[in-house]
Amino acid sequence: MNEQATQGEKLSSSTGGGVPLTYVIALVPVASVLNVIGGTVAGALKLPIFLDMIGTAVVAMTIGPWWGALVGVITNLTMGFLTGPVSIPFAACNVVGALVWGYGTRWGFANDKLRFFGLSVASAVFVSLMAAPIVIFVFGGATGHASDVLTAGLLAAGNDMWAAVFSSNIIVSSADKILSSFLALAIIGALPTNLQVTGPIMKAENMGTAVLITAGTVVGVILTVVSMNL
Repeated sequence: MNEQATQGEKLSSSTGGGVPLTYVIALVPVASVLNVIGGTVAGALKLPIFLDMIGTAVVAMTIGPWWGALVGVITNLTMGFLTGPVSIPFAACNVVGALVWGYGTRWGFANDKLRFFGLSVASAVFVSLMAAPIVIFVFGGATGHASDVLTAGLLAAGNDMWAAVFSSNIIVSSADKILSSFLALAIIGALPTNLQVTGPIMKAENMGTAVLITAGTVVGVILTVVSMNL
């Protein structure tokens, strides 16, 4: 009996609070595929957002931050093989996003609309803090993403490289993480409730408001880019 109890505790610990291992095995790959599809579509359409962390948010908020981090690593390694090595260093950004979403949920920031919005913005800030050094030191300030146009405009306006890269990244990332967070919330609402072990998660409501805010941010990015190039 004691041995069975010990094994149960180990399983509970390894899967983030008692989530059946079969759920983890099913959810992590599916979330990774969701990320890859979102990132590939955003890249193909040259959208000024990323859409490669929706699955990361789902897993981090439901079964734990480190499982979300695993999803992020799998995502970027897969995209590295499919679309080129540019994505691989940004696995660190996906991990950071997972930790913010996961621990934020654990600390109660996913059970209230205002706090959840703040959690979305926080994920954008921390991801941008991780992304900026990668963009500058690894890629020389440009990665081929649509946001590079905004970076170029900021540089032309007299900003230094650090300010231009971080500013463009935080603008684009804010739109991306708000949208990703609320889409993740909608997906979580369709999952079994026993998967939600990281912390209390509110129901997906007022998606229209989130989409409106995100659309406004994206339009703002586009208008800023256009005005800088006139």
